[in-house]
Amino acid sequence: MTHLLVTQLRFARSEFTRGVEGVSAEDGVRRMGLMNSISWMVGHLANQENTYWVRVAQDKVIFPDLYNLVGSGKPASTPPLEDMLAAWREITATADSFLDTLTPELLQTYFVRNGKPVAESIGTLLMRNMYHYWYHLGEVSSVRQMLGHKDLPEYVGDMSKAFYFPE
Repeated sequence: MTHLLVTQLRFARSEFTRGVEGVSAEDGVRRMGLMNSISWMVGHLANQENTYWVRVAQDKVIFPDLYNLVGSGKPASTPPLEDMLAAWREITATADSFLDTLTPELLQTYFVRNGKPVAESIGTLLMRNMYHYWYHLGEVSSVRQMLGHKDLPEYVGDMSKAFYFPE
């Protein structure tokens, strides 16, 4: 059975996707003041999942240049929205093969990177990833409001596939 935290991550992803739906290619690369573009946000979240659940967890390399384009601390960029959405879809599909294996016991373990355990457990990384989606979802909503978009999704949406269940 899929772990509750994985179900919640998938719900956060679906809400983020709902928040990005209908954004044009032109609006996807617009920056409002110092805020990043929506396309950057999509790529940035894809990069985090790529790092945690693909590269470190599965030792797979896909989209090796993504970090340089949308990583934390890198210069601002405005990659094409469709390119970032395509990368995000491939990365999350690849990540899911690992996420589906998580158990309460595995969530308490640590990845080893460069011969040393990373600072946070797999469970904490999973929560960090989920909360990162919610952070950028709010930012997407703000950018869309500043761009004058109407009829934006209201959050939080349909949770029928993300019910709480005890471990």
